[in-house]
Amino acid sequence: MGKSKAWVFGAIMLAMLLVLGVSCAKKTVTMEAEPMEEERAVESAAAQQSAEEAAAAREAKLAQMSEADRQREEAAMMAEEARMRAFVDEHIHFDFDKYDLKPKAMMILDEKAAYLREHPEVRVLIEGHCDERGTNEYNLALGDRRANSAKNYLVRSGVAESRITTISYGEEQPLCTEHAESCWWRNRRAQFQVR
Repeated sequence: MGKSKAWVFGAIMLAMLLVLGVSCAKKTVTMEAEPMEEERAVESAAAQQSAEEAAAAREAKLAQMSEADRQREEAAMMAEEARMRAFVDEHIHFDFDKYDLKPKAMMILDEKAAYLREHPEVRVLIEGHCDERGTNEYNLALGDRRANSAKNYLVRSGVAESRITTISYGEEQPLCTEHAESCWWRNRRAQFQVR
């Protein structure tokens, strides 16, 4: 029983961290950002409440199961949690000054589209990022094109457009700060956040 409570607590904490991560994102969008931020705050609060309710329901369900059934259910929940983490943790990358999708990026997006089709309640924020080369304005526009390139692919793959939001951070959130191609490549990416 102690392991299931710890897992439920961990799931709740992960949901809260995801909510905090989305709500603490740096604003780099035009005047429309303020209404979008309010909308995101409302969605984040609803997602947090939904995650808490789901965790409470899972705990109640687990309490009524036999030990073997409980272990199977916990294993299934852990596997699903791992799929969600993989969805968020796997980025797609772009060539210098490009926003077209490479074959590897399309394979990753196919997996993400399958996950989203299986989970119609999940909404996603796609963040476009660039390396440090180019002006801030240029990189914001390029990051926007990269995020929208990923969004359009997911929509063509059967994911409802209303479930996908995009934002560009340009060069403002690098994963690596060295001045070399091996580092710049990591920064030219689209990242995915579950909402």
